[in-house]
Amino acid sequence: MISGATGALAVVMVSLVIEGNTLSPDIEFAGLQYLFATLLLMGAIQILFGVLRLGKFIRLIPHPVMIGFVNGLAIVIFMSQLEMFKVGHDWLSGSSLLIMIGLVVLTMAIMFGLPKLNKKIPAGLTAILVISVIVIAGGVDAQTVKSFVVASGGSADGIKGGLPTFGIPDIPFNFETLKFIFPYALVLAAIGLTESLMTLSLIDEMTETRGNSNKESWAQGLANVVNGFFGGMGGCAMIGQSLINIYSGGRSRLSGIVAALALLSFILFLSSYIGRIPIAALVGIMFMVVIGTFAWTSLRILHKIPLSDAIVIVLVTVVTVWFNLAIAVAAGIVVSALVFAWENARRIRARKSIRADGTKVYEIWGPLFFGSIKEFNNKFTVAKDPQSVEIDFIESRVVDHSAIEAISIIVDKYTAAGKTITLMHLSKDCKATLMKADSKFEQHIVTDINDPRYYVMRDTLADEG
Repeated sequence: MISGATGALAVVMVSLVIEGNTLSPDIEFAGLQYLFATLLLMGAIQILFGVLRLGKFIRLIPHPVMIGFVNGLAIVIFMSQLEMFKVGHDWLSGSSLLIMIGLVVLTMAIMFGLPKLNKKIPAGLTAILVISVIVIAGGVDAQTVKSFVVASGGSADGIKGGLPTFGIPDIPFNFETLKFIFPYALVLAAIGLTESLMTLSLIDEMTETRGNSNKESWAQGLANVVNGFFGGMGGCAMIGQSLINIYSGGRSRLSGIVAALALLSFILFLSSYIGRIPIAALVGIMFMVVIGTFAWTSLRILHKIPLSDAIVIVLVTVVTVWFNLAIAVAAGIVVSALVFAWENARRIRARKSIRADGTKVYEIWGPLFFGSIKEFNNKFTVAKDPQSVEIDFIESRVVDHSAIEAISIIVDKYTAAGKTITLMHLSKDCKATLMKADSKFEQHIVTDINDPRYYVMRDTLADEG
């Protein structure tokens, strides 16, 4: 993966800088100084996330959310490239527009066709060189990187820069500062980790490899801490640049190092040459990234998958485009979790039977958790049941405290009615929790079980855990 400054983080950073300038008007460039301090805290949070091995929770992101994520990101990249068809605030027209479109199409054609002829030649680099030769040698009047930067209000030196210098943020280190920067650091850390780990999942899927999410978390955090001390704006994994790297053949950490050193060389020594690259070549490459990023299969399967999954895909896509990635992913996970809880809440079943001795047996099937409590309670008819009742949990999994509380209430109801109730095949954890809650459950829970099914089920659940 290739990491750097991203738009998702920049949106939050702009607000931070503006508010920082207002907070400390007596400090020169106060907003930037607060940004650097925030990066230190943001990096520390990300390092802690990795050290605590919390990266595994990226596995909880459902596949429809991933599809919505890549589709939304593809649309965002596409829309950002449309700005390149402007000079200042005016859209290109006439021959300028035709030249731009022609060069973009030629770039895309090279990107598409060259790998079919020879995969060892980097298609992106070749496309840039070919388009640059055509424009420079042919004297084609096309917008370049330098002219675009100048037209956008940037310096005539374009991307030229120097080496960073070490510095400690020039702000008061007190509780008021911490209270100001901590919420921003937390949001930036969350956005950065979400985008990085989701990009990691996407790259893993494309390359059929498996990255280390925890290592990625603390590595991103360490990089942001270094940025805070050297005047950088921080960042995270960039899906567009990462995909370009993958399409160009990058498969190891060396590709990221080469990208970093090449970027440094461009800024220090080759800025004048980079400034002559036609914008059309870069737009064509990014359009190919858009085509490769968008999950086109999702359009074909949208009417074939469950309605809830289709809604999640569309929701995450739209929210990614209109707001940002972090909000989109959070919304998708929440909706998916609610749908999952609702579906599982309806799966609770109770098979009823009467033994020869008159004992009524309730065999519970399905997960027992907060969402299925109401259905679970409705299965029992305390007043009509015989004197002896048994509840068998061998085909059920008691998931949370709400489920344990529901069991407790049922036991209390039967006890209050003067009836005998026993609980069979409860898990070890559930038994311990019930005993801890009230010692009276000791007389209701059957611990001496001579049933081979119970031990098979218990061992299977232990292995899964």
